[in-house]
Amino acid sequence: MYHDYFQLKENPFNVTADPDFFFSSKCHSEAISNLVYGIEQRKGIIVITGEIGTGKTTLCRTLLKQADKKNKFALILNPNCSELQLLQMINYDLGIQTKKQNKFGLVQALNEFLISQSSKGSNVVVVIDEAQHLKVSQLEQVRLLSNLETEKEKLLQIILVGQPELYEKLQLPALRQVRQRIAIHFHVQPLNKEDLKYYIHHRIAKACINSDKPSHVSFTDKAVAAIFHFTKGSPRTINMLCDRALLAGFVANTFSIDEEIIKHCAKEILYCEYN
Repeated sequence: MYHDYFQLKENPFNVTADPDFFFSSKCHSEAISNLVYGIEQRKGIIVITGEIGTGKTTLCRTLLKQADKKNKFALILNPNCSELQLLQMINYDLGIQTKKQNKFGLVQALNEFLISQSSKGSNVVVVIDEAQHLKVSQLEQVRLLSNLETEKEKLLQIILVGQPELYEKLQLPALRQVRQRIAIHFHVQPLNKEDLKYYIHHRIAKACINSDKPSHVSFTDKAVAAIFHFTKGSPRTINMLCDRALLAGFVANTFSIDEEIIKHCAKEILYCEYN
């Protein structure tokens, strides 16, 4: 609705995990660096945790977009399934075909695929998002898959991405062998106050019709402070609030998003007041 008014080609504050809008805050850049290091060094199991809406899925999609073309990825977005179905999803996403759909046949086909890819210099990575939903039996299966290796290196890199409950689940005594195989654990933090202003500018600039000519819309310093107050730096909540603020700016026929607009929008969609 407001795209033409603000000279935007698309919504700058969509809540979808779009890697084109990835913002390289210090924390998110460190997360990407840890993922790339873990994959390149064939570390086995990597764990990424973070609160709801901190951009973990966007991190995953950005990793896939930026990764070396030699890497083969399977991205599992909903692991709320059985152990057998999880194996089937991994093999399907990697393009592995086998007539035997039992666990033995699937693991055998996966192992053959991994050896073949390793001989070509390729690395295979399985990314499991929302991994806090994995059952203990599934996490144990993940451990067994991480055992697929040669004498010198791991054949399969596994990235578990989830909310803090994932870390808590991994502390269970039944999962001590899984914990021992976690080479890297990184916790994604929300954006800080300093990042927020640049985050908003970055997303608006990405969405501009003319990349050489910035949009007329701007957020005042007090508006940015109010956004941080209401969102605590959570990218998803920031996007929801800024999207509604642009709509309010359009309705009010203004290019300046001020503190009052943010307060009004926060009350509408977040049901909270500025104290």
